[in-house]
Amino acid sequence: MSKPIRILCVGAGHMGRSHALAYRQLDGFEIAGIVTRSAASRDALIQELGGEIPGFNDFQEALKATRPDAVSISSYPDTHAEYALAALDAGCHVFVEKPLAETVEEAEAIVAKAEATGRKLVIGYILRVHPSWIRFIEVARTLGKPLVMRMNLNQQSSGPEWKTHKALASSISPVVDCGVHYVDVMCQMTGAKPVRVSGIGARLTEELPAGKINYGHLQVTFDDGSVGWYEAGWGPMMSEVAFFVKDVVGPKGCVSIVAAKASGEGQSANVNAHSQAQTLRLHHSPLGPDGKFLKPDEIISLEDEPDHDGLCLREQEFFLKAIREDADLGAHMHEAIRSMKIVAAADESFRTGKTVEI
Repeated sequence: MSKPIRILCVGAGHMGRSHALAYRQLDGFEIAGIVTRSAASRDALIQELGGEIPGFNDFQEALKATRPDAVSISSYPDTHAEYALAALDAGCHVFVEKPLAETVEEAEAIVAKAEATGRKLVIGYILRVHPSWIRFIEVARTLGKPLVMRMNLNQQSSGPEWKTHKALASSISPVVDCGVHYVDVMCQMTGAKPVRVSGIGARLTEELPAGKINYGHLQVTFDDGSVGWYEAGWGPMMSEVAFFVKDVVGPKGCVSIVAAKASGEGQSANVNAHSQAQTLRLHHSPLGPDGKFLKPDEIISLEDEPDHDGLCLREQEFFLKAIREDADLGAHMHEAIRSMKIVAAADESFRTGKTVEI
């Protein structure tokens, strides 16, 4: 039996906690240490994991002290490039939460380092392991071309959630932080090349530093004529009504995620609700001689609906398999750069007022 992979976990927020729980559950991993800026969150997670795990508040110190085989990075995006590059230089495999970095240039540097060192780099695109979203993409591909893709994730937050969102917004805009998931989905649906991006944004609170925004919206055009939009906003002012839209239209009809639980009252700040689907509604556009629809809408039940921790477990199973089987992750890494280029172009468009060609 192979020795467990000793992994250093960075971050103890929603994602960091869920990934650490996955490592504890999987026989192939052994947690070498927990790194956080906050002693309280670090100690709480260590206790939840059963105690007796070294804790650190400095990443470089932890890397030297634990000498891990792998590093899991779930800290704020402004640390991703520094930590990932240091881990790869130390000979570690790396799992890093999305977005891979704050800039395209940093993301490209991380991927180049992973390729040069031969280490595995997995980026936390959680929707790629979600069976409901995999099915959503499959059905969208049957609708013909071009596609019109409409998606958002607005999060009404208060208390600790708003504190977290303010910290995130001070580092990165919502459309960059969250948007990489959804433009990645759009790229999978179309199989086409993104060519043009426009973006808008707004600073909806004086609690953010000047120049930082907590609302963003992008529009992307593909070389097959497909188009998509995505919007994301954070904060106590965001609407619960306009929180959940996941809808794709093509010449042959449309498919929509119908997520009654996810779109219910008070759910926009619930991390478990962000990926929930429950059912798909498939509409067929062909009309008969009488001008009426030939087929009624179909309701596709989605029974395999993992919760947030369950999805993180699937991500870490993928990471473990990639390491154990020496999987080729070239497409995985470069597709992450592709989605980074789209959201970065949207941010540039907002700040310059010009459409960006990519």
